[in-house]
Amino acid sequence: MILKLSSSRRKKTSLTVSKSTLILFFTMGIAGIANADPVYDTSKKTLLASVEKKAGTGDVTLEANVQFPETLTGNEEEALEYIEKFSENRRAYVIRTYNRGKKYFPKVSAILKKYDLPDELKMLIALESAFNANAVSKAGAVGYWQFMDDVAKEYGLKYVPRHSKATRTIKGKNGKKIIVKKQSGGRDDRKNFNKSTFAAARYLKDRGRNLNNDLLLMVASYNCGIGNVWEAMKRTGKDNPGFWDVKDYLPAETRAYVMNFITLNVLFHNYDKFTDNSLTFSPVKIKLDNFEQHLTEALDEASNQK
Repeated sequence: MILKLSSSRRKKTSLTVSKSTLILFFTMGIAGIANADPVYDTSKKTLLASVEKKAGTGDVTLEANVQFPETLTGNEEEALEYIEKFSENRRAYVIRTYNRGKKYFPKVSAILKKYDLPDELKMLIALESAFNANAVSKAGAVGYWQFMDDVAKEYGLKYVPRHSKATRTIKGKNGKKIIVKKQSGGRDDRKNFNKSTFAAARYLKDRGRNLNNDLLLMVASYNCGIGNVWEAMKRTGKDNPGFWDVKDYLPAETRAYVMNFITLNVLFHNYDKFTDNSLTFSPVKIKLDNFEQHLTEALDEASNQK
């Protein structure tokens, strides 16, 4: 059934609630959970519901069901509103990126695993180049992982620029002079998926050593450089600051970059709920008509399943 819902962040939308879901709600014990606190389920916690019965109608409050990958837990509140807005405003981009990633993410994950790096880092290839080998940034970064010339060289990626066309003159069979134009050079390992991904993994491994393996600081350094991250850390005045401590001292582009990294990982982790519009980021109240009938049917079916 399709039920209308409302929440603190959404005015009008809809959520699909199956009979089996209602069974779960009602058989958990309505009285015992009526005053349950909001839960952002980041592991395997059961979805809660509180129910208020009103003259033939019922208000069912569903707790947030978004789940964060384990490596990104701990600061959910700071990211939830950003993720929700992104999921609404850039829905087509999320779906397109997810589908394109099916070809590349498993290969990236396998390489990251060889270097004992968090799997979530695979999302960087989507943020950097959208899986485009020929991507070139305004700053001159090239390829899948957007390496600049110097960094590419440091990490073993060979780059031979394609020079302008050279010309030479030869004599044809009839004695006439022929001008031959030939393109010289041209090789860029940054456009090679395997070579550039291994280089990116080595680069990220080094950043992990530099940043105490703080995942979000590693991501920030990939965007703005390790020097800028160190400077931001210093400005906090703290001994071991994390991303949320240094966020306001980083460039705006880097802040958005890290938030997009978190967002795509969370949305892909909840992709089925995202695509069927059942993903919620805050408690959601559902008005259920014919409440007693739904409750009776749900309880009867639950009893039959025992």
